[in-house]
Amino acid sequence: MFKNQTPRQLTFYIALTAALVSFLGTTLFKLTDAVEASWLILVVSFFLTLITVFITVFFTLRYYIFRRIKLIYKVIHHHKLPSDFKAGSIDMSRNIMEDVEKEIDAWAARHEVEEDELERLAAYRRRFIGDVSHELKTPIFNIQGFIYTLLDGGINDPEINIQYLQRAAKNADRLQTIVEDLEIINKLESGQYVLELTEFDIRELVEDVFADLEMRAGRKKVKLIFKEGADQHFRVRADKDSIRQVLINLVHNSIKYGNENGVTKVSFYDMDGYVLLEVSDNGIGIQPEHLNHVFDRFYRVDKSRSRDAGGTGLGLSIVKHIIESHKQTINVRSTPGQGSTFGITLEKV
Repeated sequence: MFKNQTPRQLTFYIALTAALVSFLGTTLFKLTDAVEASWLILVVSFFLTLITVFITVFFTLRYYIFRRIKLIYKVIHHHKLPSDFKAGSIDMSRNIMEDVEKEIDAWAARHEVEEDELERLAAYRRRFIGDVSHELKTPIFNIQGFIYTLLDGGINDPEINIQYLQRAAKNADRLQTIVEDLEIINKLESGQYVLELTEFDIRELVEDVFADLEMRAGRKKVKLIFKEGADQHFRVRADKDSIRQVLINLVHNSIKYGNENGVTKVSFYDMDGYVLLEVSDNGIGIQPEHLNHVFDRFYRVDKSRSRDAGGTGLGLSIVKHIIESHKQTINVRSTPGQGSTFGITLEKV
């Protein structure tokens, strides 16, 4: 009867019962003497109070507990257990433990990768600092040696004073070149190198580079030519000044490492939306074990020869960064004793 009643309704029923008891007590008081009626009313009122308290507490607790259980049921029903789950089964616990183990393994794998990457970066930083120190040390020591010799009296010797000053100036120029190249690489890697994209004729730019390096090629008797049939003019979209620097580095390297009386050849290939430009020589070539490192900073296949030729060891690294900043590709293939070919792609207009 009372299971669906709220505490407010129960209170109403209890109050009604109390009123009936009072009415009955008053009637009994009229029918009997005052003493007997008083005791009767007192006893009835006592038991009525106990019953009232019991009913009120019981149904109030029952009402609120039922609401809480109903809410919990809804939550559990919303997040249903698997259909094959049975009471006492350990499948659910096993699945939970397996998920936890997978999470731990994934975290450990990520942590290991992060540690490997940090170690790689630390090793790279140590190697880079060592390479920079070594590269800067050589021209600085040379400059110091020439200047100290002049200060010790060589300045008065007409046979060596001009010669030593020229050598000191040459090493100072090399020092400046290293610093400028490092600055360029830093800007490229940090995203501070802003490309000014324009449309231009790539063949005409190569012709300009040939003209700039003609005297250098002439001293080594190297011919600068285009591949036969590469007369077509392609227009590309790129940063003209940075692509000029790329071409100067590639052609200059081709002359430097090419054979005397050799050839430096530039070729163009139409690759639909791109132009493939290749710079080839018939020089000494590159050993297979060195091919994967030619674009590394300060890496030299022939360290002594490169340093004597005035190279900083940063030219090809700059070339790679510039091409990649254009979202293009660069590659190299070489056969020892036959020559090397460097290829870059550019967006065709």
